Amino acid sequence: MNQRTIELARLFSNERDEVAIAGLSELYQVSEKTIRNDVKEMNRILEENHHDPIIFKRGGRIRIPENFGEALYCFHADDYYSYKLSKEERIKVAAALLINSTEYVTLVTIAEVLFVSRVTVINDLKEIKKYISDCGLEVISSPNKGLRVAGPESIKREALLNLLRPDELTKEESFIAKHVSVQEGNRFVIERIIREQEQRFHRYLDDYSYREVSLFLSIMVSRNMAGETLESMDAEHVDRYAMAQETLKYISQYCNVVTTENDIVSYARLLGRVHYMYHDHFTGNIVKTQVITRQYIAALSDDIGVNLNDDYDFFENLSNHLESVFTAPTMDYPEIDIVNEILEDHVEVLEAVNDNLPMLTQFMHRDMEIMEIKFIAIHVCAALERKKSKEIAFHVIVACHAGLGTSRLLLEKLKQHFKFRIVDVVSAHEARNLSPDEADLVISTVRLDSCPIENIVVSPNFSDEDYIRVGSKIDSLKVSRNIPDQIEDDTLSAKGLIEQLRPLVYGSFEEESEAEAFMKDMRAIIRDYFKQPVEADAEIFAPYLHHLLPPSHIMLDVECEDWRDAIRKSAETLLKRGYIEERYIDAMISGVEKYGPYIVLAQGFAIPHAKLEDGSIRLGMNLIRLKTPVRFTDDEEYDPIEFVCCMSAIDSKSHLKAFFNIVNMVQDEEFKAKMRTVETANEMALLIEKYEYSII
Repeated sequence: MNQRTIELARLFSNERDEVAIAGLSELYQVSEKTIRNDVKEMNRILEENHHDPIIFKRGGRIRIPENFGEALYCFHADDYYSYKLSKEERIKVAAALLINSTEYVTLVTIAEVLFVSRVTVINDLKEIKKYISDCGLEVISSPNKGLRVAGPESIKREALLNLLRPDELTKEESFIAKHVSVQEGNRFVIERIIREQEQRFHRYLDDYSYREVSLFLSIMVSRNMAGETLESMDAEHVDRYAMAQETLKYISQYCNVVTTENDIVSYARLLGRVHYMYHDHFTGNIVKTQVITRQYIAALSDDIGVNLNDDYDFFENLSNHLESVFTAPTMDYPEIDIVNEILEDHVEVLEAVNDNLPMLTQFMHRDMEIMEIKFIAIHVCAALERKKSKEIAFHVIVACHAGLGTSRLLLEKLKQHFKFRIVDVVSAHEARNLSPDEADLVISTVRLDSCPIENIVVSPNFSDEDYIRVGSKIDSLKVSRNIPDQIEDDTLSAKGLIEQLRPLVYGSFEEESEAEAFMKDMRAIIRDYFKQPVEADAEIFAPYLHHLLPPSHIMLDVECEDWRDAIRKSAETLLKRGYIEERYIDAMISGVEKYGPYIVLAQGFAIPHAKLEDGSIRLGMNLIRLKTPVRFTDDEEYDPIEFVCCMSAIDSKSHLKAFFNIVNMVQDEEFKAKMRTVETANEMALLIEKYEYSII
């Protein structure tokens, strides 16, 4: 079985008519005889697994069995025990191994990796050397050591990029990537940094270019860590140098790797040849979108009578949706039947969405489409369902046919949208052996005709339509079954243990400050023991509020003449410490003059901010308590303003946790009452930290 066989199997799984062998020959650029041999090999595998064969018909055609989809599991390869590489594939894998290695590689090592004999590797060696030579590199042989590749480092990296690049059509990972490490452990970090720099420089990569850039940087990190540095490169006439320089600054910091001037030039050249997308002018003001989202959620909560302000997933999902709505041109959206069916059962949600729509449309340069409004309502329905589902023990098994990478992708998507418990991940062919009492639902990427448990098929990328269908399926199962009310929780986490010990700690100290100090030390020890360093991760990418508001970023009893002066003084510390430029302050004031006091998020509390491109340099906050409150609005419900917290964001994500927490905290009148009575910046910082930990 080779790569072409796997692709044919996937193609046949969607075919119900006869297929012309000549067409397949043209598609794969091989002879008809080769296609016939591939089909014969497929029939051998089908026979071994007791499935109906593919039938050869007259006129050079083949007929696919109606139940071929059930046999698709036979044609996937998670390793090379079941997957026999073609000669062309063997050559590419061997070439990648040699190019990526920093030491000599023996023929035995190559044979072991490919699960072939040493003789096979010897027979392939001439073509392996030719492939590497065609890349501009040379294979050096040593009788006692083996083989190694010589040549410029830049050409080695380019060759690895070409070999490891995902398939442009299927978007699937290159099969070679299974055998060449490109620093997967840092992939998450690298992708976050890429997104941040896209926002900062307002250059947005298309999907294919995004994957290309991510792979390029992963190879760079891996090679630099191995001590393989780039040769000297000419920096003249290089576009995107500033973007490359900023990106690699953070790559060096967070991936703990040394990058050089030559790396910057090389990366800048890549950025100069990849493709970018157009983004509308509103995109730069991501923070404003999130502020509007928070206000909109608060209004919806009041209308529906259900508090959705504490659902972080809802906040993040809806703000992302609204950002796309604000920036997208007018489109002709098709009606989706299942969306309409769901909203027929949630008329009150759609009414609340429409009633509060002016809060959103005032910031748009066009009318909102009906389907855009309906999808907002679907997000609300999902949040309501999550709220109901929090206490329900709903068990799910995930079945995939395309390997571990697909499983992880689907798992992350499901975890983002649903609160059920995923009890297992199985391959699709194992689903038939499941017991009916193992789960309430199986979510699969392929059809499961023999599965004894209720199941639903979704795409590996988990589209919006999949999201809606899964939610509807869960609803119907809950109605039809007597599912326990309390979700079991048999796993102990760092956070769970801390919460269990909190009352004991506070009950053991007479002074609250001593208890707080003890809790802080204990949290660090517990998180270290559980290997769950939430705070450490947060400091890099998603800081908590108390990380951004230490005593040095808090000022009490500040004299302010009016709301403009309050904004200026709330920003002074950030300006002095290099978090923002002077023009950022003018932009904050201009934003309120243009859009009104949308920065007022609760009675007595405002969070001024501006667009990323208006002079934001670093992620930061600075809080001032006014000696004499001032008016920001004509609304008695919110004025006068006592607290002003200036915020500078650098992307759409890193400030979200702190922003979400401060918005929820200032809704608490007890918290604000204590904010009024603290006497020092240290006391205010401790108060913020204490209350923040009480809500997370």
